[in-house]
Order: sequence, then C-alpha cells, then structure tokens
Amino acid sequence: MYSFHSTVRYSECDTNSVLAIPALINYLQDCSTFHVESVGHGIEYCRERHFAWFIAAWQIQVERLPHFTEDIKVTTWSYAKRPTLANRLFTIETADGELLAQADSLWFPFDVVENRVRRIPEEEFDYIKDEDVPVSLPPTRRKLKLQGDSRRLRPIEVVEHHLDSNNHVNNGQYVAMATNAVKTQDADFAPYRICAQYKNAAKLGDVVVPHLYAEERGYAVDLADEEGKSYAIVRMERR
Repeated sequence: MYSFHSTVRYSECDTNSVLAIPALINYLQDCSTFHVESVGHGIEYCRERHFAWFIAAWQIQVERLPHFTEDIKVTTWSYAKRPTLANRLFTIETADGELLAQADSLWFPFDVVENRVRRIPEEEFDYIKDEDVPVSLPPTRRKLKLQGDSRRLRPIEVVEHHLDSNNHVNNGQYVAMATNAVKTQDADFAPYRICAQYKNAAKLGDVVVPHLYAEERGYAVDLADEEGKSYAIVRMERR
C-alpha cells in the first residue's frame, strides 16, 4: 500500500472551484506511478524489460469533490486476480479521513517487443499483494455495452499533450474528452460513478470522434476512430 499527500491546486479546479474530474484521475495515476517507482519497478525498470502495464478498465465513484486548497491523501494498492490481469485500488480522503472518492482499475502486462499480452512477471509480485479491500464498489466491468442512438460530436485530433510515456493517448485524456462531450449536452452534469473501457490505443495524429449516448442514469461516450472503431468507452452515471 502506498499513499501521498497533496493540496488541491487552483489549476486543478473546475468553474465551481472543486477538483475537476480529469485532475482527480491524474491524482490516481500519479499515485500508482509513485507506488511502482518507490519499489523500484517504475518506467525505466519496465522499459529495460520490454514490457508495460496497460489499463483495461476504470471504475471511479465520487462521494464528494474536494475544493480548492483542501488537503487530501491519495492511497493505492494492487492485487492479482488472474495470471494476466491485476486490480489496482485507490482511495482519496481528506486530512480528517473523510472518503472523497474510491476507485478500482484493471491492468494487464504487455510485451512491447512481441506486441502481445503476457503473464504477470514473477518479480511484479514483490508489490502485488493479496490485501484486504476496504472499498465498497460493485465488480468492475471489463466490457461496457452501448445501446440506442448516439449523437456524433466534433472530432478531436490527437496532439502531444494527449500522450503518455508509451506514446499512446493517456487513459485520463479519454475521460477528459468524454467529460467535455457530456458537457455539450448537460453543462451541470455531476458524475457519481465513472466507468471506462479501453479497447485500442490512439496515437499522435489520430482522430478521435466522440459519439454521445443519453442513458437512463446518465451518459455514455464512445470515443472512436473515423471508421467507428472504438478507442475507449466512458460511462458516467449520476447518484
């Protein structure tokens, strides 16, 4: 288990002076990368061994968004479920221990030379532990289904600020794109649960076309290429 403390910055807030959803996801990602770096299994370690951890799915439940200047504690821990898939869990709390958000995520190791999914390397179990799970979330879905009609929104060209160290669109950027798509329909929508499925990696110069679906409990956004092949699907539900 790994934790770090921070203070919500003005640059991380939305128009209501609370932590923006994309910034919340950045905190989760930062915590996981800090964790693996702290145990010596970070970016350079993986590069030397020609593999990377890729995310398959997110489930994030927002109890309350922290406000500007509020002190927070972000915690993560990881445990293996299957030979090629590991869960990583997160919490964000106030300095007094109030639960602000909790999240589950599914990750798989990918051989970047052979371009295929591989088994979790034995040495990764140094920090992937079978720990108690102090979160209250339903099972995280590996696949999200879309139903009904959608509205095609303005395409987005992938530029450098969308990319991560693997030269793919960062998984948080897809959620940011989906958040912006929802705001075109419902500017005041506040998601309680965010689920994301990652299907294909968009790269520099690719075009991402958001398709917005109105659902009973909120919205879903299919972020696809110009031929309709999905890069990611993001579902946002109200409380």
